[in-house]
Amino acid sequence: MTGMQLWYADFCDTFYRCFIKEDRYKLLVSGVGVTIKVSLLAVIIGIFIGMLIAMCNLSKRKLPRAFGGIYTDVIRGTPSVTQLMIIYFVIFATVNLDKWIIAAIAFGVNSGAYVSEIIRGGILSVDHGQTEAGRSLGLNAFQTMTRIVIPQAVKNIFPALCNEFIVLIKETAIVGYVGLMDIQKAGDFIKSATFKAFMPLIGTGVIYYVLIKILTLALRQIEKHLRKSDVR
Repeated sequence: MTGMQLWYADFCDTFYRCFIKEDRYKLLVSGVGVTIKVSLLAVIIGIFIGMLIAMCNLSKRKLPRAFGGIYTDVIRGTPSVTQLMIIYFVIFATVNLDKWIIAAIAFGVNSGAYVSEIIRGGILSVDHGQTEAGRSLGLNAFQTMTRIVIPQAVKNIFPALCNEFIVLIKETAIVGYVGLMDIQKAGDFIKSATFKAFMPLIGTGVIYYVLIKILTLALRQIEKHLRKSDVR
């Protein structure tokens, strides 16, 4: 056999041992489901928390502004894996919730700090004259914010939010620390079972890339739709 034939035979054997034998590919398929579930719920929680903290940081009152500042400072100043373990092993240690929900809450809390700064920057980027125009039309502060300022801010912050969501998906690769079988953990399990590192690692990398590529294309279409009303 030639060198190329030997390489191909070894590649096929390794591929079979890593993904086909004992239906190991099912671990990765299950891991994709876990990653998607955790990421989607974390995004929702992150947006909700981010909006609340952004409003706190923009408040003229000292207490909400102080709370928002402390929250943002603490969350951004500590590793996400530490936050995950504190929330899982300490805060929710005695709570009967599915692991993936607790993990999603942890990532949502972490993402909320970054989303809040994105939202705050987007709101501040809207010309102050828009607020004055809304108030002159008889709208109160809440109506002006929700009907005039935030809709304009959304288009400005959407690309940054998309980037945060993509980063969030990749960050979920640490959920194995709390015993969840996500994509990365499935790859690690296959690597331990087969003593082959290259194929499982490349496989997990490809899966993450495909997921993020699909998300990027979908978000790009949404952004184009949001930009249709822009006059350039």
